[in-house]
Amino acid sequence: MRDLLLLLIILPGGLAAIRYPFVGAMLWTWVSIMNPHRLTWNFMYDAPVAMFVGLCTLIGLMTNRERRSPFQGAPAVWLVVLVGWMCVTTIMAFDTAGSVDNLVKALKIDIMVLVTLMLVRTKREMIVFAWVLALSVAFYGVKGGIFTIVTGGGSRVYGPDGSYIEENNALAVALIMTVPLLRFLQTTLTKVWQRHAMTVMMALCGVSILGSHSRGALLAISAMLAVLWWRGRNKFGAGFLILVFGFAALSMMPEEWWSRMETIGTHEDRSAQGRINAWMMAFNIARENFFGGGFSIYNQWVYDLYAPDPTFIVSAHSIYFHMLGEHGFVGLGIYLCLWVSTWRAAAWLRKQGKIHQPAAWCFELGSMIQVSLVGFAVGGAFLSLAYFDYTYDLMALTVAACAWVRSRGWETEPTAERSRLFGMSIFLGDRLLGRSKSAPQGS
Repeated sequence: MRDLLLLLIILPGGLAAIRYPFVGAMLWTWVSIMNPHRLTWNFMYDAPVAMFVGLCTLIGLMTNRERRSPFQGAPAVWLVVLVGWMCVTTIMAFDTAGSVDNLVKALKIDIMVLVTLMLVRTKREMIVFAWVLALSVAFYGVKGGIFTIVTGGGSRVYGPDGSYIEENNALAVALIMTVPLLRFLQTTLTKVWQRHAMTVMMALCGVSILGSHSRGALLAISAMLAVLWWRGRNKFGAGFLILVFGFAALSMMPEEWWSRMETIGTHEDRSAQGRINAWMMAFNIARENFFGGGFSIYNQWVYDLYAPDPTFIVSAHSIYFHMLGEHGFVGLGIYLCLWVSTWRAAAWLRKQGKIHQPAAWCFELGSMIQVSLVGFAVGGAFLSLAYFDYTYDLMALTVAACAWVRSRGWETEPTAERSRLFGMSIFLGDRLLGRSKSAPQGS
């Protein structure tokens, strides 16, 4: 039944994308992040759903005259620079053949992010984009939150098989980035019951984050809540609510959860030791190889050459050391520039939202995207999410909103105002000197 239902969504949706490519971009976003085909049991489980939707969207893009250039801001430019550098590092990789598959996977994500940026142009389209992004992850947050409450927190919450958020830690960080986006969407709702429903959804996502048993997620959610509290207007009230909800959620977690959280900051468990070993290996690779090692560096012979402990082979489990080991210091620098520029773009949105009333929603969007970036920066330090498309979609949403604000022409208003005042001063000067336009010539 699930397979048939998904087929009835994907097939007409893909065909609609040929005529309306924005539909295809949203369908692609939903498929790539939520991975609904992994929730089926039969023929749709391994079906090339993303490829079908992507091809239909690209066909629609080529025939659509309303598309625009994706280079609407610095983050998009940095993304293209990063893509170019990854192509170079793949050519120079330790194992070029083994790195190509991962490069192709990254290119598919990045190209579709740029395609989405070409198609998301209006405020309404941006709100729809935000809903698709948020609900694609919040689905697992609501489901996981209910599961955590029912089981008393004794079992971990996982994402769909074969996706970036399959692992409990990755799903937790994705939910941390989603909660601020849900908060932004809550500000766009007008009915009381809708806002209350969104509050419940955010609360269940929070419970699901704790139910992941992720130590990195605990640090990330703490950083995210600190930013939310600091930026809140009513710091006392916000702090009180955070403490009450936090106490209620933590009180239901079992002893196993507390024992795991107590290992934060220690090197006692094997997981932490493996991360440190992989981080040192990545640093050694970047120090001795300008282009890094390429995507395929997590194997025995590379560990024999660069790892302190060559017997402990694990992935880097860090967005920073992932980029460092695979693409060198240059790749890490480009990657950081991408997210710093996204942060600055979100800050610009906040500024414009304060100045111009029609752009007030941009203030909320920019604020919440910055909070999401804080969660990603902290949580991603312990996870292999450097290529996770959700974060790149947040970047695209930020850039699209900035382009929308600029398209309204508000940035030229000061110049227009100065011209108006200058013309008024000339007119008043003429009147005072008796040289009005109605005076006869030669008087």
